Amino acid sequence: MTINDPPVLAQVTAAVDAYETALMTNDVEALDGFFRDAPQTVRYGVAENLYGFEAIAAFRVGRSGGSPQRQRLRTEITTFGQDFAVANVEFLREGASRPGRQSQAWVRTETGWKIVSAHVSLLQDGVDQRLAP
Repeated sequence: MTINDPPVLAQVTAAVDAYETALMTNDVEALDGFFRDAPQTVRYGVAENLYGFEAIAAFRVGRSGGSPQRQRLRTEITTFGQDFAVANVEFLREGASRPGRQSQAWVRTETGWKIVSAHVSLLQDGVDQRLAP
């Protein structure tokens, strides 16, 4: 299996960048288009667990104002073969003092690259277990 084949990596990078643009402009139609339309698609958000494409799409429509604005601090994308990739983004929301993290699993489908699993979380103050006595 080839890791980070340059053409595949370029395709996924373009998809991740386009997703970020859609997220920051609250382009709900585009955001829906990035997720695989299937009951197995999962998105864990900061305050919600969404199982299936229909739940994810309903969340987007019901979310007032879209995602909080953010700046990407780091993006790590790894492709595995021709049809699977993971993307990890560290970001900082406007006005926040601690970063957040987003991870996505992308699969090449007959209609292009789609997210099949996503997880968003925010780092919390005072919970770094490395600092525990």
